[in-house]
Amino acid sequence: MKLVILDRDGVINQDSANFIKNPNEWIPITGSLEAIALLNQSGFRVAIATNQSGVSRGLFDMATLNSIHDKMHRELAVVGGRIDAIFYCPHAADEHCHCRKPDTGMLEAIGKRFSVDLKGVPAVGDALRDLQAFANAGCQPILVRTGKGEATLAASMQDSDKALPKNTWICADLAEAAQRIIAEQT
Repeated sequence: MKLVILDRDGVINQDSANFIKNPNEWIPITGSLEAIALLNQSGFRVAIATNQSGVSRGLFDMATLNSIHDKMHRELAVVGGRIDAIFYCPHAADEHCHCRKPDTGMLEAIGKRFSVDLKGVPAVGDALRDLQAFANAGCQPILVRTGKGEATLAASMQDSDKALPKNTWICADLAEAAQRIIAEQT
């Protein structure tokens, strides 16, 4: 089975410093839904691994998070795409859970769910913590320049403590990442 792991905010949809708190704030990045559909059509299962500390912070509840994801599923269906599983961490950073990226708990759970060794599994994110989690889980880290991606890349060039994991691919957006993932698998 071929699997791709995606972060959500800043990769699939526009990010917000104030969190995506309701379905109206969930706005897909141009080309991202079509990129997921292309991955699906190329035989990839797609899983999401997303930190959603807004739940723990009381900014939105589980019903609202589910409504946001329902909107994403509906909009993906329109272009022939699908998400096979959504894994999220509802905890704030100070709760020190194992599921919050940069820890690898969500990724390990994805590997178990799909019975897949994560070594080399393409994983796309826009923040250093995404890429660190992906690399630590054995995935192929891919940075997109959307969302926090430009700032992540700039910081990595200015501060060695913020360096990207070794062999990180850098792509303009999810559409470019999908093209490269597909090309690398053939």
